[in-house]
Amino acid sequence: MRKPSLVELSAFAAVARHRSFRKAADALGTSRSALSHTLIGLEQTLGVRLLNRTTRSVSPTEAGGDLLRRLVPVLQDLHEALDAVTGEAGAVSGTLRINCGTAAAELLLRTAIPTFIKRCPGVTLDLVTDGRLIDIVEEGFDAGVRLRETVPQDMIAVPFGGNVRFLAVAAPDYLERRGNPVVPDDLRGHNCIRHRMPSGKLYRWEFERRGEEIVVDVPGSLTLDDNRLMVGAAADGLGIAFVAESFAVAELQAGRLVALLEDWCPAYPGLSLYYPGRRHVPAALRAFIDVLKDGR
Repeated sequence: MRKPSLVELSAFAAVARHRSFRKAADALGTSRSALSHTLIGLEQTLGVRLLNRTTRSVSPTEAGGDLLRRLVPVLQDLHEALDAVTGEAGAVSGTLRINCGTAAAELLLRTAIPTFIKRCPGVTLDLVTDGRLIDIVEEGFDAGVRLRETVPQDMIAVPFGGNVRFLAVAAPDYLERRGNPVVPDDLRGHNCIRHRMPSGKLYRWEFERRGEEIVVDVPGSLTLDDNRLMVGAAADGLGIAFVAESFAVAELQAGRLVALLEDWCPAYPGLSLYYPGRRHVPAALRAFIDVLKDGR
């Protein structure tokens, strides 16, 4: 039996990860028809169906999923080995894929990314803003960004950006109408702007003071999924929001928002870039980590 080529296996991994021929073709720089032809040839060579295809979706079969799990680390090791060789031979090049949330992306765009682009003009940086907690290896990313406390234990974390603090905030006119909450439980009697997370779950507000932790499932007539929208809604007097302080600082300084329950809102360890704890780190990722460390 003919052995599958590296091109065929890489094509399958791309389609299976993206669950889309269009997205995989864009990532590989080929056409959808050529990619489909390659996958059909691979399935014929192996004698097994690897992908379930419908007019709207693509997903791995059981055999395809098993192959993808085994294939991803092999392809990653190969890419890392090639990166190491090319990195030693000259300037860093290739594509660096990083998964993160919008807030982390905005911070990186203000700080590390401009420096990285100047240092490594041969690297294409693919920054995907997705708040879901994904498996970066399975999804084909070189690294991800999360709050330090949520980084998987089997990953290497590189802290950056300092600590973060979440604050309850409201407009002065709202507080004139409804009064100030004194302790977190007082929020149960207020109209709060609730936060829907990327997973679809509603975020329960977390407070801490001198070792005492309180979690409040706040009530409210408005639910949003974006920090900036929540800040804007709070500034317009629609209720109390609970957001990262960095999003609210301009409105706080302008007096359009007032910070509440500050003694219940300590600072926590902030963001970390994280990546698999493998021996070979891609040259582009090493260069990006160096930029982060230089800026700390």
